Parts: sequence; C-alpha cells; structure tokens
Amino acid sequence: MINNELEKYILSNIDNEDDILQKLNRETNVKMLHPRMMSGHLQGKVLKMITQMINPKNVLEIGTYTGYSAISIALGLNNKSKIVTIDINDEIEEFTRKFINESKLNNKIEFLIGDALKIIPKLNQKFDMVFIDGDKNEYLKYYKSVFDKTNIGGFIIADNVLWSGKVINKNIKNNDHFTKGILEFNNYIKNDKRVENVIFPIRDGLNIIKKNTN
Repeated sequence: MINNELEKYILSNIDNEDDILQKLNRETNVKMLHPRMMSGHLQGKVLKMITQMINPKNVLEIGTYTGYSAISIALGLNNKSKIVTIDINDEIEEFTRKFINESKLNNKIEFLIGDALKIIPKLNQKFDMVFIDGDKNEYLKYYKSVFDKTNIGGFIIADNVLWSGKVINKNIKNNDHFTKGILEFNNYIKNDKRVENVIFPIRDGLNIIKKNTN
C-alpha cells in the first residue's frame, strides 16, 4: 500500500480529478458514512485507464456506493459500451443516482438496486470486465457468480484485497468475517488454474484477474 506522502506526490503528477468526481468526492465525505469506501482520485484514474486499455463492450460492477468508480469506469468507455452497476443499499440510491445523472454518462451506466447474487444470474449479457467491490465476506461468491458471465480474455478486478494490511495479520479474530473472506478469495484466485492474476498495492489493493479458459 502507498503511504500518504507518496500518494500526494502521485496525485500531483497525474491528471486532475474530473469536475463531477471532485464534487462527488467532496459531498460523499461531507454527507455519507464511511466515505473511505469511495474509490477516490488515484484509484478512479487507475480504473479509467484500465478500462481504456481493455476497451470492454460490457462492464459489471458489484458495489456502487456513491458512484465514484462507476463514473470513473464510464469515463473510460467508448460510446458503444456500457457498465451495469449493482448496490444493495437503497438508502443512498437517490444520492448516487443524482450524481450519475449529473455526470451525463447515464446513457452508459445502468444502476440497479438489490442483492448482486440474485441479480447476476438474471443478466443476459456477458462481460469483458468485472469490478468487485461489494460485501467482503461474499467476494468468493461474487467471483463464482460472475465467472461464467465473463468472456474468455476478460478481466475481473477485485478491490480491497489487502484489507488495510489485515491479510498478513496472523491473529485474526473469529468474528472478523471480512478479513477471512478476503483471505479465502485471494487464496482461491491464486490456485484457480483457469486464470492468471497480479495484485497491485494501489490504495487498499487491487487483484487483477485475467480469465484464460472456462
């Protein structure tokens, strides 16, 4: 993970935060609980760049929160591509939908409210890129639910896979289901012969997974 001083240096040497994302960043920090859940400037730029590199036709996101990552990904999509983003928290739907509309990218973003594990099996399309950022103890379930819906050669990206460094804590409490979920997920991916992966120590860790075979 990058320390604060290095992150400040990085942010001073990359493109400025888009106006809509800057506003979203500010309002999320002022009005929302747990604003650290938001991707933020550096990770947003990384997601946008990865999207431009992959050039996906269809993207799936699990865990919208206030929409920062969905908008960042949409900014990297071409005009014929689309992202479906799912969040279970209907209490912040109005806030999130407001910013998706303000971004003027709502033609590229389909925002769904509900349990991703119930919604995903009903989705008809297949995806070239999936971003997992939902309930941490459900990561492996998310992965298994999206795997067959991910095209060969496509990418699955999982956020928070370093979990504030807790993944190297040898004294995990029995009730720490989130850390256990992340550890189980990372271990499963390492041993999944159908994919190859690398973990980027950006922010709280991104596991970049390429699907090579079914």
